[in-house]
Amino acid sequence: MLLVPCPNCGPRNAADLTYNGESHRRPDPKICTPEEWRTYLYLRENPSGWLRENWYCGSGCRKHFQIERHTLTGELREPILPGEKTGTTKGDMK
Repeated sequence: MLLVPCPNCGPRNAADLTYNGESHRRPDPKICTPEEWRTYLYLRENPSGWLRENWYCGSGCRKHFQIERHTLTGELREPILPGEKTGTTKGDMK
């Protein structure tokens, strides 16, 4: 079981949450090229190391949040709250 720390509800089973993928900046659809839009929609970096992800707490607070997860170790950092640039390490929460 993977425990994901929701910023409002606390640690929750990942089955109670919805994974919404890697977090990345959306280009302005009014000025980007079709190639830039395709890259935004379909290509991901898939790095080895820390990755910022989007999650949705549908069974609890019904809010979206971001979290950082290490793709090799599965370690999770505390959720990224508004105004923060990175989360703080809380150890392996799985």
